[in-house]
Formats: sequence, C-alpha cells, structure tokens
Amino acid sequence: MSRVSVDETLLRSLTPSVIGVLVRRGADFAAAEDAVQDALVEALRVWPQEPPRDPKGWLVTVAWRKFLDATRSETARRQREDVVDAQPEQGPVSSVDDTLQLYFLCAHPSLTPSSAVALTLRAVGGLTTRQIAEAYLVPEATMAQRISRAKRTVSSVKFDQPGDVATVLRVLYLVFNEGYSGDVDLAVEAIRLTRQLATAIDHPEVAGLLALMLLHHARRAARTASDGSLVTLAEQDRDAWDTTSIAEGVAILQVALARDQLGEFQAQAAIAALHADAPTAEETDWPQIVEWYDELAKLTENPVVRLNRAVAVGEAQGAKAGLEALALLDESLPRHTAVAAYLHERDGDLTKAARLYVEAVAKASNLAERTHLTRQAARLNTR
Repeated sequence: MSRVSVDETLLRSLTPSVIGVLVRRGADFAAAEDAVQDALVEALRVWPQEPPRDPKGWLVTVAWRKFLDATRSETARRQREDVVDAQPEQGPVSSVDDTLQLYFLCAHPSLTPSSAVALTLRAVGGLTTRQIAEAYLVPEATMAQRISRAKRTVSSVKFDQPGDVATVLRVLYLVFNEGYSGDVDLAVEAIRLTRQLATAIDHPEVAGLLALMLLHHARRAARTASDGSLVTLAEQDRDAWDTTSIAEGVAILQVALARDQLGEFQAQAAIAALHADAPTAEETDWPQIVEWYDELAKLTENPVVRLNRAVAVGEAQGAKAGLEALALLDESLPRHTAVAAYLHERDGDLTKAARLYVEAVAKASNLAERTHLTRQAARLNTR
C-alpha cells in the first residue's frame, strides 16, 4: 500500500470527541485522556501505511484497548471488555459531540490559569506533553507534572456538569497570546480551537473572541522587523496585513454585534477592526475607538483597558487630554511609564519623554520591548 502523510490537524480535531466516547463508556477522565494520547501516537505510526476508513472509529477502538490494557483490576477489565467486544472493530461510534463539555472541564475554575491552558492543549488540542513544554519553554518533566496535577484536580468533576463559557474563553485567549515557540504555533492553535468551540456552541462572545484573534493575527507579519525588533502599529506596513483574515474577522464580528449581547471580546474586536479598517495610521477613527474603550470599561474591571483608553484619548483629543486620563491611573500598572513617555513626547516635552523611556526599559517584561524602548530613548536623546 502506498505511504500517505498523516493529517495531524485532523488527529487533534478528533481528540476531544474520542475522549468523550471513552468517558461515556466508563473511563475516568485522566485514564481516558492518557489512552487517547497513546492512540494518537499509534495513529502516527500506523496510518501512513494503513489509513483507516473511519479515523474517529479507529481512534476510539485503539484508545479503548489502551485503556483496558492500563486497567489494573482484572474483574473490571473483563467487564469493560464485554462492552467493547459488542462494538464493531472500526464501526460507527456515538454521534454525541462532547467537545464543549471537555472545554468546560479543562477550564474548570478549580485549576490555575497555567494548568487550565496546559490541560486544554493536551486534552482538547491533542498536543503531546513535549510539544506543550517546548511551547512554554519549560522542561518536559515539569509540564508532565503540571498536567498530571490538573487531571487529578478535575477527576471528580462530572463530565456533564455545566461549565462557564467565560472561563473557557479566557483560557483560549491566554493560549493565543503566547504566540509561537517550539514546533507548535500557539496563536494558530488557539484560532483552531476557538473555531472548534464556535461549532459546538452558538455564543456571541465565542464569535467575538474568534474575530479578535483573526484581526490580531492578520497583523502578525508586520509586527517585527527583519532584526526581530518591534514595529509599532502606526509604523507597520499595512500591505503586509492579511486582508483575508481581516475580512473574515470583521464579518464574524458584525454578526455577533447584531445580536445585541455585547461582551468584552466583542468590544476588543471592534477596536481591532477599526485599526484594521484604516488605510493609514493617520486615518484611524480614534474618536470611535475611545467610545469602544468606554464600552469595554463598563464590561471589565481590567485597569489595562483604562491605560489603553488614555492612549486613544491622546490620539483623539490631544496629548494633554491623554495625560489627564493617564493621571487617574495607578502608576504601578504595566506599561504605564511607557505610555507616559509616549504622551509626553506627543506633547512636545522630549526631555521628560526620554527620561521616562529609560525608566520604562527597566520595567519591560521581555527583550523585544526593552530593545524598542531603549531605541526610543536614544532617538530622543540624539535629537
């Protein structure tokens, strides 16, 4: 038989539904998830020579056998084997889609954000522990422990217990913001998972998050220069933006907003859409962006929203108005000093702006941001 490549995206998309089948057959979540991971490894080995007619059925059969093999109690094993023996070897499996419940379980409120992200990528995303560890730049053993603890934490949660959509969306947004490292592009993976969630649940905030991801991701190619340095939104080459993703994001957002159930992610997406819609930085509709930040501030207590609003006010109403808005905020906020430097530069106080840029360097959270701020300070000091 001719050798064919394995569609790893297909494998990952089938993972949650296969786990759901095993759980409904009597496996606990942790054991089911382990068995499915073993089945995925087996699929990568076997499918190139023997591609199955029914990929999901194949995975269910192999994962169930892996689960049975791992069961210690011979009595329990025989009982479960009686169940699987009554099923066709690669016949049709239940059409019940447990994807949504698996999202809720992996984003359970009892988990820390980092544990919820790791468990979501493993159980819903179908990624291996090694891939997740590489993406988060931690040793594989450390990530394995994190995932094991997470599985133990949710082991007593009923699979059909109602979940919180907002928690699931926060977890997916955390995945998206990690960007790229290792051999897994987490931004792309987050978009894939959010698309998958959108097919399982009709919710305007799910659509809002998907639109937001698409609009942000559309600008990815223009965000960094050839030397890896950051390129500000105003200086980005807009011809490098992905217009297809922008069009899709805007279309999804418009449908969501039409339902008149505004949420945090829809408001953020609306702001991103206004940036994407401007042919040039100078043509950005800053007054409308300020209005959307006002709406967003009503929906969330996140002080970063107020910080970004101060920048928008500075663009719409002048630097002094932006500084007045900034003065109402806690100076310990991340990026507060950098925003102050930018607004003072816009206001013409280059000496103070240069000093603030230097102060902001020490507070920056990553090398790219520190490099950018250092260059801003050097530019002003040279002038």
